[in-house]
Amino acid sequence: MLFLALRHLLSRKRQSLLTLVGILLGTAAYIAISGMMLGFQTFIIDQLINNDAHVRISAREDVITEHSLDADFFGQDALVHWLTPPAGRRDNAYILYPRAWTDRMESSPEVSAYAEQMIAQAIVSRAKVSTAARVIGVDPTKQIQVTNIQSYMTKGSFLDIGMSGNRILVGDGLLNKLGATVPETLMLSVGKGVAQSFKVVGSFHLGVKNADDTLIYGALTDIQTLNATPSRVSDIAVRLTNVEDAGSLASSWNILSQEKVQSWDQANEGIMSVFTTQDIVRNSMTISILIVAGFGIYNILSMAVNQKRREIAILRSMGYEAKDIVTLFLAQGLLLGAVGGLVGCLVGYGVCEVMARIPVANRGMGGNHMTIVFFPGIYGRGFLLAFLSAGFASFLPARAAGKLSPIEVIRGENS
Repeated sequence: MLFLALRHLLSRKRQSLLTLVGILLGTAAYIAISGMMLGFQTFIIDQLINNDAHVRISAREDVITEHSLDADFFGQDALVHWLTPPAGRRDNAYILYPRAWTDRMESSPEVSAYAEQMIAQAIVSRAKVSTAARVIGVDPTKQIQVTNIQSYMTKGSFLDIGMSGNRILVGDGLLNKLGATVPETLMLSVGKGVAQSFKVVGSFHLGVKNADDTLIYGALTDIQTLNATPSRVSDIAVRLTNVEDAGSLASSWNILSQEKVQSWDQANEGIMSVFTTQDIVRNSMTISILIVAGFGIYNILSMAVNQKRREIAILRSMGYEAKDIVTLFLAQGLLLGAVGGLVGCLVGYGVCEVMARIPVANRGMGGNHMTIVFFPGIYGRGFLLAFLSAGFASFLPARAAGKLSPIEVIRGENS
């Protein structure tokens, strides 16, 4: 039966080749688009997961509603009607009881590492050049366990800031804006006192422009002193043993205290929704391409059934059953799907290899070429889609061929 299927396909070489090319291009397009889009998603997620905390605990943020202050001003039992309702936000600039959180981190098996932080907005100056910056005070030995910042160092080591001594690490974009180099001295001020001098002992490049142009790391005690908040902690960055537990763990911790607890995916809901849209577009394009290829298979087999009516009658007269005829034409469609899917996977792999060599902007440890993924699942899914679409497209013509009988063919030719 396989020999007959091949003979039928080879007897219509041009039609078979065009259909094969359609399946091949559909499969290759799916693999190339999937490799590119999933590569982009992988790069972004890696940046979000490894360059920041899996879960971040930060100071309280409360939005003031109409009756938020009733009890504070008038007691629990008062009924208050405001002519001008209060509005705004009341929060703390620091975590009220960080020790309770650190004890919880120490006893939690889901926590791999954590690091206390003091985050402040500052003005950084060099000579007459000044710009805004985001200053993060950390314990460097803890911070490198929470993020992979050490891998993005372009000069110096993250541990060089030490535990004190007014030493800082600065994003290379911010250094360029200031016209500064390593080592130089910069002046930092948070608006609560005189500016203090800090020595630049290293630089980093995360590949995220907003971070590289504004971010400064310093020792926790130094930034607490600069911010006039000794012993205060504004954030606790947490790394988990399993990043997939971040959302559920953050939600459960959020009800334990008045602090704000947020996982990496909750903090980046907008980006995650973009990924969902990309997946929908990618799958829609693939389905459209394969539907077109499926119509090609349907048309070529339908024409084959009409052209091979005499041969079908001869096979039936020789003793072939209707199911054998169905199998014959179904095998032709599946052969086209299998060969087109296999060659399409190879072509798609080649296209992905070419795209992986396309230079893009420097993205730190992400490299300066397009990020393309080569997950085996992409190729298996591409082949399966091609094979199944070919099977569905060839079923109707194959069933129509199986219903033909020798008598109907003879009558049709005599009429």
